[in-house]
Amino acid sequence: AEAGLRRLMKIPDNYKVLFLQGGATLQFSMVPLNLYRNSFTADFTNTGSWTKKAISEAKKVGKVNIVASSEDKKFNYIPELDRSKLDPKADFLYMVTNNTIYGTKWPEIPEPLPGVPLAADASSNVLSQEMDVEKFGLIFFGAQKNVGPSGLTVVVVREDLIGFAGPQVPVYLDYKIQAD
Repeated sequence: AEAGLRRLMKIPDNYKVLFLQGGATLQFSMVPLNLYRNSFTADFTNTGSWTKKAISEAKKVGKVNIVASSEDKKFNYIPELDRSKLDPKADFLYMVTNNTIYGTKWPEIPEPLPGVPLAADASSNVLSQEMDVEKFGLIFFGAQKNVGPSGLTVVVVREDLIGFAGPQVPVYLDYKIQAD
């Protein structure tokens, strides 16, 4: 399965591919638990119900900075990313690549500031189009839409982002434990 995904998605060798339980919803917690590490601040694009859930979980761990939102019109469009709102000290920039509930999709993947990894929920459109994995520090997707059985989640995470979960993070929620 990993070899097939690596081939189809052109995943570089410096990324780990993790097959985890908990569906994509668990990643709303695991991403901040593992990627908050310096400023404990993250930039979020708010484009629908999935990002709202991710924002809610991230706020339990650190600060959330909303850098783009389409909530004003019930998420019926993709907002323009105002780069002046991006925090150069953010631990990551978070996005959902495609929102099937609202029928919206990012026309281009937003580019974070230098040194800030992009974390993305690609559950709705992974394997339905080519994605440049190297634009992301981490991509996750629930398998039930395009890959396999529900409950399975795939996390593709760049190796340099692994190993920063704090001591309060439960052992099975630590990407390093899963990668090892």
